[in-house]
Amino acid sequence: MMARSLRVAPEYIEKVKSAPQFNGYPSQQSLATDIGFSLSTVKSFLTGKPVDYLNFVELSKKLGLEWQDIAYKEPETQPNQPQPPNGEASPFITGAPITQPRYFFGREKELKRLFNLLKRHPLQNAAIIGKKRSGKTSLLHYLRNITITPAEQLRPAQKSDWLPHPENYCWIFVDLQDARMQSREGLLKYILESLKMQVPTPCDLDRFMQVVSDNLHFPTVILLDEISVGLERCPELDDGFWECLRSLATNHTGGNLAFVLATPESPIEMVRNTGHSSPFFNIFGYTAYLGALTEKEVRELIASSPIAFTDEDVEWILTQSCCWPLLLQILCREKLFNLEEGENDDNWREEGLQQIKPFTHLLDS
Repeated sequence: MMARSLRVAPEYIEKVKSAPQFNGYPSQQSLATDIGFSLSTVKSFLTGKPVDYLNFVELSKKLGLEWQDIAYKEPETQPNQPQPPNGEASPFITGAPITQPRYFFGREKELKRLFNLLKRHPLQNAAIIGKKRSGKTSLLHYLRNITITPAEQLRPAQKSDWLPHPENYCWIFVDLQDARMQSREGLLKYILESLKMQVPTPCDLDRFMQVVSDNLHFPTVILLDEISVGLERCPELDDGFWECLRSLATNHTGGNLAFVLATPESPIEMVRNTGHSSPFFNIFGYTAYLGALTEKEVRELIASSPIAFTDEDVEWILTQSCCWPLLLQILCREKLFNLEEGENDDNWREEGLQQIKPFTHLLDS
Protein backbone atom coordinates (compact mmCIF):
# COMPACT_ATOMS: atom_id res chain seq x y z
CA MET A 1 0.00 0.00 0.00
CA MET A 2 1.28 3.49 -0.91
CA ALA A 3 2.31 5.92 1.81
CA ARG A 4 0.16 9.03 2.27
CA SER A 5 3.21 11.19 1.62
CA LEU A 6 6.19 10.84 -0.69
CA ARG A 7 9.58 12.48 -1.03
CA VAL A 8 12.12 12.71 -3.81
CA ALA A 9 14.87 10.10 -3.55
CA PRO A 10 18.27 11.67 -2.69
CA GLU A 11 19.81 10.65 -6.01
CA TYR A 12 17.14 12.60 -7.93
CA ILE A 13 17.12 15.84 -5.91
CA GLU A 14 19.56 17.70 -8.20
CA LYS A 15 17.55 16.72 -11.29
CA VAL A 16 14.29 17.75 -9.63
CA LYS A 17 15.73 21.10 -8.45
CA SER A 18 16.61 22.05 -12.02
CA ALA A 19 13.26 20.88 -13.47
CA PRO A 20 11.29 24.14 -12.86
CA GLN A 21 13.77 26.22 -14.87
CA PHE A 22 13.89 23.55 -17.58
CA ASN A 23 10.08 23.79 -17.80
CA GLY A 24 10.04 27.58 -18.12
CA TYR A 25 9.46 28.58 -14.49
CA PRO A 26 11.84 31.43 -13.51
CA SER A 27 11.25 30.84 -9.79
CA GLN A 28 9.78 28.39 -7.30
CA GLN A 29 7.05 30.94 -6.61
CA SER A 30 6.00 31.00 -10.27
CA LEU A 31 5.64 27.20 -10.20
CA ALA A 32 3.65 27.39 -6.94
CA THR A 33 1.34 30.05 -8.40
CA ASP A 34 0.80 28.10 -11.63
CA ILE A 35 -0.08 24.80 -9.94
CA GLY A 36 -2.01 26.41 -7.07
CA PHE A 37 0.10 25.03 -4.20
CA SER A 38 1.80 26.90 -1.36
CA LEU A 39 5.44 27.90 -1.82
CA SER A 40 6.37 25.75 1.20
CA THR A 41 4.89 22.63 -0.50
CA VAL A 42 6.89 23.32 -3.67
CA LYS A 43 10.09 23.93 -1.67
CA SER A 44 9.60 20.70 0.30
CA PHE A 45 9.10 18.74 -2.92
CA LEU A 46 12.21 20.21 -4.60
CA THR A 47 14.44 19.59 -1.58
CA GLY A 48 13.41 16.01 -0.87
CA LYS A 49 11.12 16.63 2.11
CA PRO A 50 7.86 14.66 2.42
CA VAL A 51 4.78 16.11 0.69
CA ASP A 52 1.23 14.79 0.33
CA TYR A 53 1.03 11.88 -2.13
CA LEU A 54 -1.38 13.63 -4.55
CA ASN A 55 0.65 16.87 -4.46
CA PHE A 56 3.80 14.84 -5.22
CA VAL A 57 2.15 13.20 -8.25
CA GLU A 58 0.75 16.54 -9.49
CA LEU A 59 4.08 18.38 -9.16
CA SER A 60 5.95 15.54 -10.87
CA LYS A 61 3.55 15.62 -13.82
CA LYS A 62 3.70 19.41 -14.06
CA LEU A 63 7.51 19.17 -14.34
CA GLY A 64 7.47 16.28 -16.81
CA LEU A 65 8.89 13.81 -14.27
CA GLU A 66 7.76 10.22 -13.71
CA TRP A 67 6.71 10.23 -10.07
CA GLN A 68 7.30 6.46 -9.62
CA ASP A 69 10.91 6.90 -10.77
CA ILE A 70 11.87 9.81 -8.52
CA ALA A 71 10.01 8.78 -5.34
CA TYR A 72 12.07 7.45 -2.43
CA LYS A 73 11.29 3.76 -1.84
CA GLU A 74 11.07 2.80 1.81
CA PRO A 75 13.09 -0.33 2.68
CA GLU A 76 10.73 -3.31 2.75
CA THR A 77 11.39 -3.99 6.44
CA GLN A 78 10.17 -0.52 7.47
CA PRO A 79 6.40 -0.12 7.70
CA ASN A 80 5.13 3.03 6.00
CA GLN A 81 4.26 5.72 8.53
CA PRO A 82 1.09 7.60 7.58
CA GLN A 83 1.77 11.31 7.44
CA PRO A 84 -0.64 13.89 8.84
CA PRO A 85 -2.55 15.69 6.09
CA ASN A 86 -1.35 19.16 5.06
CA GLY A 87 -4.33 20.90 6.64
CA GLU A 88 -8.02 20.17 6.38
CA ALA A 89 -9.37 19.50 2.89
CA SER A 90 -12.58 21.16 1.76
CA PRO A 91 -15.35 18.60 1.14
CA PHE A 92 -17.14 20.84 -1.39
CA ILE A 93 -15.06 22.30 -4.24
CA THR A 94 -16.55 25.16 -6.24
CA GLY A 95 -13.82 27.09 -8.06
CA ALA A 96 -10.99 24.94 -9.35
CA PRO A 97 -11.46 21.61 -11.14
CA ILE A 98 -11.62 18.58 -8.84
CA THR A 99 -8.28 16.75 -9.04
CA GLN A 100 -8.47 14.42 -6.01
CA PRO A 101 -10.70 11.47 -6.91
CA ARG A 102 -12.27 11.14 -3.44
CA TYR A 103 -14.11 14.45 -3.98
CA PHE A 104 -15.43 13.51 -7.44
CA PHE A 105 -18.95 12.06 -7.58
CA GLY A 106 -21.11 10.65 -10.34
CA ARG A 107 -20.60 10.21 -14.09
CA GLU A 108 -20.68 6.41 -13.64
CA LYS A 109 -22.25 5.80 -17.07
CA GLU A 110 -19.70 7.99 -18.86
CA LEU A 111 -16.78 6.45 -16.94
CA LYS A 112 -17.84 2.92 -17.89
CA ARG A 113 -17.99 3.81 -21.57
CA LEU A 114 -14.74 5.79 -21.58
CA PHE A 115 -12.71 3.15 -19.76
CA ASN A 116 -14.16 0.44 -22.02
CA LEU A 117 -12.68 2.32 -24.98
CA LEU A 118 -9.31 2.64 -23.23
CA LYS A 119 -8.86 -0.79 -21.67
CA ARG A 120 -8.82 -2.79 -24.90
CA HIS A 121 -6.51 -2.74 -27.88
CA PRO A 122 -6.56 -0.66 -30.03
CA LEU A 123 -7.30 2.31 -27.76
CA GLN A 124 -10.18 4.41 -29.11
CA ASN A 125 -10.79 8.16 -29.12
CA ALA A 126 -13.58 9.98 -27.30
CA ALA A 127 -15.00 13.48 -26.95
CA ILE A 128 -16.55 14.91 -23.79
CA ILE A 129 -19.11 17.59 -24.58
CA GLY A 130 -20.77 19.83 -22.02
CA LYS A 131 -21.67 23.40 -21.19
CA LYS A 132 -19.13 25.66 -19.51
CA ARG A 133 -18.71 24.65 -15.84
CA SER A 134 -20.45 21.29 -16.37
CA GLY A 135 -17.44 19.35 -15.04
CA LYS A 136 -15.51 18.43 -18.19
CA THR A 137 -12.06 19.28 -16.80
CA SER A 138 -12.78 17.47 -13.51
CA LEU A 139 -13.76 14.36 -15.50
CA LEU A 140 -10.48 14.48 -17.46
CA HIS A 141 -8.53 14.69 -14.18
CA TYR A 142 -10.55 11.79 -12.78
CA LEU A 143 -9.77 9.60 -15.79
CA ARG A 144 -6.08 10.33 -15.31
CA ASN A 145 -5.93 9.84 -11.54
CA ILE A 146 -8.50 7.30 -10.36
CA THR A 147 -6.64 4.13 -11.40
CA ILE A 148 -3.34 5.14 -9.74
CA THR A 149 -4.66 6.61 -6.49
CA PRO A 150 -4.04 4.40 -3.42
CA ALA A 151 -7.15 2.98 -1.72
CA GLU A 152 -6.60 5.00 1.46
CA GLN A 153 -6.90 8.20 -0.59
CA LEU A 154 -10.36 7.17 -1.89
CA ARG A 155 -13.82 6.91 -0.37
CA PRO A 156 -14.77 3.46 0.98
CA ALA A 157 -15.92 1.23 -1.91
CA GLN A 158 -15.04 3.88 -4.54
CA LYS A 159 -14.38 2.00 -7.78
CA SER A 160 -10.82 2.32 -9.07
CA ASP A 161 -10.18 -1.01 -10.90
CA TRP A 162 -11.22 0.35 -14.27
CA LEU A 163 -8.11 -0.91 -16.10
CA PRO A 164 -6.50 -4.37 -15.93
CA HIS A 165 -2.92 -2.96 -15.75
CA PRO A 166 -3.13 0.76 -14.89
CA GLU A 167 0.61 0.93 -14.18
CA ASN A 168 1.29 0.41 -17.90
CA TYR A 169 -0.61 3.54 -18.94
CA CYS A 170 0.78 7.00 -19.59
CA TRP A 171 -1.68 9.87 -19.19
CA ILE A 172 -0.82 13.29 -20.61
CA PHE A 173 -3.04 16.22 -19.61
CA VAL A 174 -2.86 19.16 -22.02
CA ASP A 175 -4.53 22.44 -21.01
CA LEU A 176 -4.65 24.56 -24.15
CA GLN A 177 -5.28 27.68 -22.05
CA ASP A 178 -1.68 27.27 -20.85
CA ALA A 179 0.46 29.62 -22.99
CA ARG A 180 3.26 27.03 -23.14
CA MET A 181 0.91 24.61 -24.92
CA GLN A 182 -0.11 27.16 -27.55
CA SER A 183 3.04 26.98 -29.66
CA ARG A 184 3.67 23.96 -31.85
CA GLU A 185 7.18 23.31 -30.52
CA GLY A 186 6.12 23.87 -26.89
CA LEU A 187 3.31 21.34 -27.13
CA LEU A 188 5.36 18.72 -29.01
CA LYS A 189 8.19 19.03 -26.45
CA TYR A 190 5.74 18.69 -23.57
CA ILE A 191 4.27 15.49 -25.05
CA LEU A 192 7.72 13.96 -25.62
CA GLU A 193 8.94 14.88 -22.13
CA SER A 194 5.76 13.39 -20.62
CA LEU A 195 6.50 10.19 -22.58
CA LYS A 196 10.13 10.22 -21.31
CA MET A 197 11.37 10.35 -24.91
CA GLN A 198 14.35 12.21 -26.35
CA VAL A 199 13.41 15.70 -27.58
CA PRO A 200 14.96 16.24 -31.03
CA THR A 201 16.50 19.53 -32.19
CA PRO A 202 14.67 21.17 -33.81
CA CYS A 203 11.47 19.67 -32.45
CA ASP A 204 9.38 19.88 -35.62
CA LEU A 205 6.48 17.68 -36.76
CA ASP A 206 8.60 15.28 -38.84
CA ARG A 207 11.07 14.56 -36.04
CA PHE A 208 8.30 14.36 -33.44
CA MET A 209 6.45 11.79 -35.57
CA GLN A 210 9.64 9.76 -35.99
CA VAL A 211 10.47 9.68 -32.26
CA VAL A 212 6.94 8.71 -31.18
CA SER A 213 6.46 6.14 -33.99
CA ASP A 214 9.74 4.43 -33.05
CA ASN A 215 9.28 4.43 -29.28
CA LEU A 216 5.60 4.32 -28.28
CA HIS A 217 5.01 0.73 -27.17
CA PHE A 218 2.71 1.32 -24.16
CA PRO A 219 -0.90 2.56 -23.89
CA THR A 220 -0.97 6.36 -23.90
CA VAL A 221 -3.94 8.68 -23.52
CA ILE A 222 -3.62 12.39 -24.36
CA LEU A 223 -6.33 14.41 -22.60
CA LEU A 224 -6.98 17.66 -24.47
CA ASP A 225 -8.72 20.33 -22.38
CA GLU A 226 -10.03 23.64 -23.76
CA ILE A 227 -9.55 22.38 -27.32
CA SER A 228 -11.61 25.31 -28.67
CA VAL A 229 -8.92 27.72 -27.39
CA GLY A 230 -6.35 25.80 -29.42
CA LEU A 231 -8.43 26.14 -32.57
CA GLU A 232 -9.46 29.76 -32.10
CA ARG A 233 -6.29 31.40 -30.78
CA CYS A 234 -3.27 29.28 -31.70
CA PRO A 235 -2.24 29.78 -35.35
CA GLU A 236 0.70 27.36 -34.97
CA LEU A 237 -1.77 24.55 -34.15
CA ASP A 238 -3.01 24.51 -37.75
CA ASP A 239 -4.62 21.79 -39.86
CA GLY A 240 -1.22 20.27 -40.63
CA PHE A 241 -0.52 19.89 -36.91
CA TRP A 242 -3.83 18.12 -36.22
CA GLU A 243 -3.44 15.91 -39.30
CA CYS A 244 -0.06 14.80 -37.93
CA LEU A 245 -1.66 13.78 -34.61
CA ARG A 246 -4.41 11.90 -36.45
CA SER A 247 -1.89 10.01 -38.55
CA LEU A 248 0.12 9.15 -35.43
CA ALA A 249 -2.92 7.72 -33.64
CA THR A 250 -4.37 5.81 -36.56
CA ASN A 251 -1.31 4.52 -38.45
CA HIS A 252 1.97 4.74 -36.53
CA THR A 253 1.56 3.67 -32.90
CA GLY A 254 0.09 0.18 -33.16
CA GLY A 255 -3.16 1.14 -31.44
CA ASN A 256 -1.35 2.42 -28.34
CA LEU A 257 -2.39 6.09 -28.63
CA ALA A 258 -5.80 7.65 -27.98
CA PHE A 259 -7.13 11.16 -27.52
CA VAL A 260 -9.89 12.28 -25.19
CA LEU A 261 -10.90 15.88 -25.74
CA ALA A 262 -13.24 18.21 -23.85
CA THR A 263 -15.29 20.82 -25.67
CA PRO A 264 -18.58 22.74 -25.31
CA GLU A 265 -19.75 21.59 -28.78
CA SER A 266 -19.20 18.64 -31.09
CA PRO A 267 -15.69 18.45 -32.64
CA ILE A 268 -17.12 18.65 -36.18
CA GLU A 269 -19.13 21.82 -35.41
CA MET A 270 -16.18 23.32 -33.57
CA VAL A 271 -13.90 22.82 -36.58
CA ARG A 272 -16.50 24.30 -38.91
CA ASN A 273 -17.02 27.32 -36.65
CA THR A 274 -13.29 28.07 -36.40
CA GLY A 275 -12.48 27.70 -40.10
CA HIS A 276 -10.44 24.49 -39.73
CA SER A 277 -10.82 21.41 -41.91
CA SER A 278 -8.59 18.79 -40.32
CA PRO A 279 -9.81 15.17 -40.43
CA PHE A 280 -8.34 14.79 -36.89
CA PHE A 281 -11.74 15.79 -35.56
CA ASN A 282 -13.49 12.93 -37.38
CA ILE A 283 -11.78 10.21 -35.32
CA PHE A 284 -13.90 10.60 -32.17
CA GLY A 285 -16.20 7.61 -32.35
CA TYR A 286 -17.76 8.04 -28.90
CA THR A 287 -19.14 11.22 -27.38
CA ALA A 288 -19.99 11.63 -23.70
CA TYR A 289 -22.59 14.37 -23.19
CA LEU A 290 -22.38 15.82 -19.69
CA GLY A 291 -25.75 16.73 -18.26
CA ALA A 292 -26.97 16.80 -14.67
CA LEU A 293 -26.07 13.97 -12.26
CA THR A 294 -28.55 11.26 -11.32
CA GLU A 295 -30.46 11.68 -8.07
CA LYS A 296 -28.57 8.71 -6.58
CA GLU A 297 -25.21 10.35 -7.42
CA VAL A 298 -26.39 13.66 -5.97
CA ARG A 299 -27.48 12.09 -2.69
CA GLU A 300 -24.10 10.39 -2.40
CA LEU A 301 -22.33 13.73 -2.87
CA ILE A 302 -24.53 15.48 -0.29
CA ALA A 303 -24.04 12.61 2.17
CA SER A 304 -20.27 13.21 2.05
CA SER A 305 -20.73 16.31 4.22
CA PRO A 306 -18.84 16.01 7.52
CA ILE A 307 -22.02 17.30 9.23
CA ALA A 308 -25.28 15.70 8.10
CA PHE A 309 -27.96 17.87 6.45
CA THR A 310 -31.65 17.54 7.34
CA ASP A 311 -33.93 15.77 4.84
CA GLU A 312 -35.67 19.08 4.18
CA ASP A 313 -32.38 20.80 3.30
CA VAL A 314 -31.33 17.88 1.09
CA GLU A 315 -34.60 18.11 -0.88
CA TRP A 316 -34.23 21.90 -1.24
CA ILE A 317 -30.65 21.54 -2.55
CA LEU A 318 -31.79 18.84 -4.99
CA THR A 319 -34.59 21.06 -6.32
CA GLN A 320 -32.58 24.29 -6.62
CA SER A 321 -29.52 22.69 -8.22
CA CYS A 322 -31.46 20.51 -10.67
CA CYS A 323 -28.63 18.03 -9.93
CA TRP A 324 -25.86 20.04 -11.66
CA PRO A 325 -22.57 19.30 -9.86
CA LEU A 326 -21.28 22.89 -9.62
CA LEU A 327 -24.60 24.23 -8.26
CA LEU A 328 -24.73 21.33 -5.80
CA GLN A 329 -21.22 22.02 -4.57
CA ILE A 330 -22.03 25.71 -4.02
CA LEU A 331 -25.28 25.06 -2.14
CA CYS A 332 -23.68 22.31 -0.03
CA ARG A 333 -20.77 24.60 0.79
CA GLU A 334 -23.16 27.31 2.02
CA LYS A 335 -25.17 24.84 4.12
CA LEU A 336 -22.04 23.33 5.67
CA PHE A 337 -20.70 26.78 6.53
CA ASN A 338 -24.05 27.59 8.14
CA LEU A 339 -23.84 24.42 10.28
CA GLU A 340 -20.20 24.95 11.22
CA GLU A 341 -21.01 28.48 12.40
CA GLY A 342 -23.82 27.09 14.55
CA GLU A 343 -26.47 29.15 12.75
CA ASN A 344 -29.96 27.66 12.80
CA ASP A 345 -31.63 30.02 10.33
CA ASP A 346 -32.34 29.70 6.63
CA ASN A 347 -30.25 32.71 5.55
CA TRP A 348 -27.80 30.30 3.89
CA ARG A 349 -30.45 29.52 1.27
CA GLU A 350 -30.65 33.14 0.14
CA GLU A 351 -26.84 33.31 0.05
CA GLY A 352 -26.69 30.03 -1.88
CA LEU A 353 -29.13 31.27 -4.52
CA GLN A 354 -27.07 34.44 -4.86
CA GLN A 355 -23.85 32.41 -5.29
CA ILE A 356 -25.27 30.15 -8.03
CA LYS A 357 -26.66 33.06 -10.09
CA PRO A 358 -23.57 33.38 -12.36
CA PHE A 359 -23.94 29.71 -13.35
CA THR A 360 -27.67 29.43 -13.97
CA HIS A 361 -26.93 28.97 -17.70
CA LEU A 362 -26.55 25.32 -16.68
CA LEU A 363 -30.30 25.24 -15.97
CA ASP A 364 -31.23 26.36 -19.49
CA SER A 365 -32.46 23.41 -21.52
